[in-house]
Amino acid sequence: MPIRIDNDLPVKQILEEENIFVMDENRSNSQDIRPIDILILNLMPLKEDTELQLLRSLSNTPLQVNITFVRTMSYESKHTSKKHLERFYSNFREVRNRKWDGMIITGAPVEKMKFEDVEYWHELTKIMDWASENVTSTLHICWGAQAGLYYHYGINKYELPKKLSGIYMHHTMHKSQELVRGFDDTFLAPHSRYTGIDAVAVRNNPNLVILADSIECGPYIIVGDGGKNIFITGHPEYDTLTLDQEYKRDMGKGINPDIPVNYYPDDNPNNSPVKSWRCHANTLYTNWLNYYVYQQTPYDWTRRSTDEVE
Repeated sequence: MPIRIDNDLPVKQILEEENIFVMDENRSNSQDIRPIDILILNLMPLKEDTELQLLRSLSNTPLQVNITFVRTMSYESKHTSKKHLERFYSNFREVRNRKWDGMIITGAPVEKMKFEDVEYWHELTKIMDWASENVTSTLHICWGAQAGLYYHYGINKYELPKKLSGIYMHHTMHKSQELVRGFDDTFLAPHSRYTGIDAVAVRNNPNLVILADSIECGPYIIVGDGGKNIFITGHPEYDTLTLDQEYKRDMGKGINPDIPVNYYPDDNPNNSPVKSWRCHANTLYTNWLNYYVYQQTPYDWTRRSTDEVE
């Protein structure tokens, strides 16, 4: 089944060229089925790149998924045109007076900052509070996962000795949990970050369960409160060349980064990388949409207004 997005969203043509089933608004409105409604709070600077990555990941499901992009109002992106934001993004006030089946909170390039020093932190905490009452399940990615773990469960982050970048081996745990249904015992996943989380604090919290971890990267998939909050500390949505672009960007800035681990054949940046994490990523997003969103959401949400959020 398709993902449903705005007819004019620029990445729509790319998705169609990749043979991904995208349904426009006109056809979607004629379907006599119950689609699921997903908010994506996109905190990444290159928003169109993240849109494309996430829409690819969400397309591999038999469900019809309606996508609404949300942006912060307390901080305006400097890397995405104002015209694009105004045309394709809602703000929190425009989406808060109804129920939503699921929400994704993306990563953001602010991980070296204290959470409270991030310009839109206050707004983000209001959104996370609202989601606790009005969203069936929220999926947090990378810095979004660190922010959610900190705000909801008091799990802090710490700065790593150097950037964690590459494709790392992970081990599946608690295989009876639906989020990792269909996972192999081991699988690969991308990471790109300068900070880690307090793994001991995660393990000691009775409301959190680690479903996959890595020797190098620590906890990778964490489920909170039975699936109300889900945290992914890496970037399963990354495209084949995303780490390559980040590495070459950092090289151009004179940062002199390490070559991403297990990414380029023969560790040679002149060789084209091979995507080795697609199956895991597709399964992860499909399981989340099916078991933690679709199966848990009532067919007819009561679209009652929520209390005013200041």
